[in-house]
Amino acid sequence: MLAFLQKIGKSLMFPIATLPAAALLLRLGSGDMLGAVPNDIVQYIASIMAASGNAILGNLAIIFAIGIAMGLAHDNSGGAALAGAIAHLVLVAVLGAVNEDLNMGVFGGIIGGITAGLLYNKFYSVKFPEWLSFFGGRRFVPIITSITMAVLASILAIVWGPIQGGIDAVGNWLIGAGSLGVGMYGFLNRLLIPVGLHHVVNTVIWFDFGEFTNAAGELIKGDINRFLAGDPSAGHFQAGFFPIMMFGLPAACLAMYFAAKKEKRAAVGGMFVSIALTAFLTGVTEPIEFTFMFLSPVLYAIHAVLTGISFAVSYIVGFRGGFSFSASLIDYLLNFGLADRPWLLIPLGLGFGAIYFVIFYFLIKKLDLKTPGREDEEEEGAEVDSALSNDLDLRAYKTIEALGGQDNIKQVDYCTTRLRMTVIDAGQVDEKTLRQTGACGVMRISKTNVQVIVGTSVEFLAEAMKDRLKKGNPAPANVSLQKDVSVIGETEAQISPDDFEMPMTGDLIPLSEVPDEAFSSGMMGPGFGIHPKVGTVHAPFDGQVVMIFPTKHAIGLKSDTGVEILIHVGLDTVNLNGEGFETLVTDGQVIQCGDPLLLVDLETIKDKVPSIITPVVFTSLVGQEVTLNKLGFQRAGSTNIISINK
Repeated sequence: MLAFLQKIGKSLMFPIATLPAAALLLRLGSGDMLGAVPNDIVQYIASIMAASGNAILGNLAIIFAIGIAMGLAHDNSGGAALAGAIAHLVLVAVLGAVNEDLNMGVFGGIIGGITAGLLYNKFYSVKFPEWLSFFGGRRFVPIITSITMAVLASILAIVWGPIQGGIDAVGNWLIGAGSLGVGMYGFLNRLLIPVGLHHVVNTVIWFDFGEFTNAAGELIKGDINRFLAGDPSAGHFQAGFFPIMMFGLPAACLAMYFAAKKEKRAAVGGMFVSIALTAFLTGVTEPIEFTFMFLSPVLYAIHAVLTGISFAVSYIVGFRGGFSFSASLIDYLLNFGLADRPWLLIPLGLGFGAIYFVIFYFLIKKLDLKTPGREDEEEEGAEVDSALSNDLDLRAYKTIEALGGQDNIKQVDYCTTRLRMTVIDAGQVDEKTLRQTGACGVMRISKTNVQVIVGTSVEFLAEAMKDRLKKGNPAPANVSLQKDVSVIGETEAQISPDDFEMPMTGDLIPLSEVPDEAFSSGMMGPGFGIHPKVGTVHAPFDGQVVMIFPTKHAIGLKSDTGVEILIHVGLDTVNLNGEGFETLVTDGQVIQCGDPLLLVDLETIKDKVPSIITPVVFTSLVGQEVTLNKLGFQRAGSTNIISINK
């Protein structure tokens, strides 16, 4: 459930990313800015800008449906986005037909996006008989989405009335609770950051709570939208962030700088200046928070309490402000004209800055916290490698290696500041090396779920990692930072034709004939393919099992001479979730040539996957080629089927 909610939180970043542009257009075109200029041309431009901004803010529900569906899709497909739009349109139509007073707002868009995204992942590869094949695959997703959403919407039309009343009651209570309500929100917001669920809470508060009817008679919901529309009661669920993000956390950076060892201040000073300016100018604070979040839960709890106090105090003194993306100098200046008593931010910010500096400096010294610059001598190796700051490809390579290598990585996702990694074994993650690559922190959510706090450059790093993983993550020429592992298998591994046996009975084919580009192009490494006739996978050499995929469809082996191979039974068989597969060995087990490793029910799986052709790829050969000495039908145990050439 936690992993699922985190995926939703990540997906929310797609639609939220549109808000700064919408707010900028709306504000510049409003009546107190360009719209107030007594010039027909300027007012014409202002009206266009305001209309453009309203077009986004007025359609947030369908934007959220599209963005979340695309974010949840395993391949971020546009087909999922289309299904998300269809889900929202069906939901709105059905609710309106049953009761025109029902309004799910942005929450309805979230429901539609989640439904479409989940259905896409389940049905994107569905196959039908030849006469219905046109409607198979991704084309089937909008169809099943519309049917499913019609059923779901008919249920929601009955039950949503009381739910809507409950949500409105909670929202009205929070709004009516004054300083207590906003203070509770500020505290919970920071408290949920370690698990990445603050985005989920923010979406409800910022886009659903409260109602305001503008001059045109349009109903507007959510604290951000109401604030930008001129609602004088909106903005209290945003104002409290400004003193913390612009002053408090930068002051914490200053405290950590002065608490650092004198000989290390120069080394960490640049980092502290960078992340403090990021918080002040853009409102992105996670790189700061993760420098102390796990070192001292007490310190982070104090930070959450101070955030809640900031919200309460801002409410009490009458400081009301808002933003489109985050509480930063940019949003503060942009929305200065809409705020109440915006000048109060200066004394509030300086006051909270002083409190943060004193508390952080005292506790870091008192508790001897190992904040940056205070590490023990044996930990100095964790300092950031400066060569990585200007070489994204090198950083991506080292990040992949520190995460256990490409064989340990199942999925790469990201949100505003963090990599959200699904791995096979979180125990293989090297936190020290990740910090050398520039990571601010590492969170081990579960045995297979890891988050790496990178900062605002996370998108570029994630995309570079995805590109590298497609190519097998080859070592760049300028790599210098190495993990403490043996690399003999990457350069000197060898095996003779007589010591390598056919792992399955079937037709031996060149790798280029495997109907999957990731394998046939050699991206995963050189090798060959087998069209199996018998569903038993045997060990092709003496060695060890180094990896068994959780879905049992693939197994990684390493020979006694250092040769590593991956045997991947069938294509897209991961989607079977282990159906038709039985493992006969365990991770780390020593194996002898010919030992049975997997049992596969070929009859069960052959009609459920694109192909049962099984690629066998050598993942440890660098600058070497695999040549087939034989072709066609070969029995398991046959020798002299391949040669490895430099």
